Amino acid sequence: MTATKVTLKDVAARAGVSYQTVSKVLNGDMQVAPETMERIQAAVRELGYRPNRIARNMRAGRSFMIGYSWTQTEPGQVNHILDQFLSSMVREASAVGYYVLPFPFQAGSAQVDAYRDLIRSGNVDGFVLSSVNYNDPRIQFLLKQKFPFVAFGRSNPDWDFAWVDIDGAAGTRQAVEYLIGRGHRRIAILAWPEDSRVGNDRLQGYLDAMQAAQIGIEPEYVLRGEGTFEVGRAMTLHLLDLPSEQRPTAIMALNDTMAIGAMAAARERGLEIGTDLAIIGFDDAPMAQYLFPPLTSVRQPIAESGHKCVELLVALVEGQPVAQKHVLLQPSLIIRASA
Repeated sequence: MTATKVTLKDVAARAGVSYQTVSKVLNGDMQVAPETMERIQAAVRELGYRPNRIARNMRAGRSFMIGYSWTQTEPGQVNHILDQFLSSMVREASAVGYYVLPFPFQAGSAQVDAYRDLIRSGNVDGFVLSSVNYNDPRIQFLLKQKFPFVAFGRSNPDWDFAWVDIDGAAGTRQAVEYLIGRGHRRIAILAWPEDSRVGNDRLQGYLDAMQAAQIGIEPEYVLRGEGTFEVGRAMTLHLLDLPSEQRPTAIMALNDTMAIGAMAAARERGLEIGTDLAIIGFDDAPMAQYLFPPLTSVRQPIAESGHKCVELLVALVEGQPVAQKHVLLQPSLIIRASA
């Protein structure tokens, strides 16, 4: 008997129970004695039964699909964090009987069009959003539609929606406090543009740590730009060209890519990283530990973030009680030779 021809009735006959019992057990709608469950599971394995997803979806009135779009990286660039996030979502969704449907992110006024089309087609039961920013039109649209979604990241404080986020301010504060504890006072930060919600969150941790230590924040130590290698390198060269008595002894970058640019600039100026200039990144991307010297970085709990987003969304889709609508996860500082 081939897997394509196996039916619930075949499984029921092999297990010695009714067709209705097998159907309810496999759909999670019935509890049976352990020995009965074992017979059903054994029959499924022996016969190679695979459920008909289309029939299941029609019965449940759901697609068991989670829609997900994110901002694409530029050619030649990588985003290890969102790649890890997607992988963790796929694993968690699969474990609870759902699938992730990725789709392209559209900029500008077309940003919500794909969401509208997927809702109308019934192809998804809910969405997970990433790359969330202030006044995010996707959040506004989905709130108005009253359609289930969970955001990986916060947006406007007065908007009420389910989100999972990482406390970027806490991560940067931890890193700067570590530098202060090592005796540094001239600490610069490579920040992101002012319209970046995540960037402002991380920058706040730097400001808080410096203020708590009663260290004056020099305006020339706070530089803003896109989070690229080139920008990190250019910013650091600018800092290293300051007079020696003003030159920072430590640099905090808001992502690892900028930190790697800072390391390149330090080498160009003949400095020994970790001794002449301490450098810390943020994200703890996989390659950070393999750099020379290995990069000290703030590690984000990305796998847990993806897990929590799916867990929360499935609860919302299935009408289950939600104990915690807002989940703020804590990062940790991974100390290596660069600082």
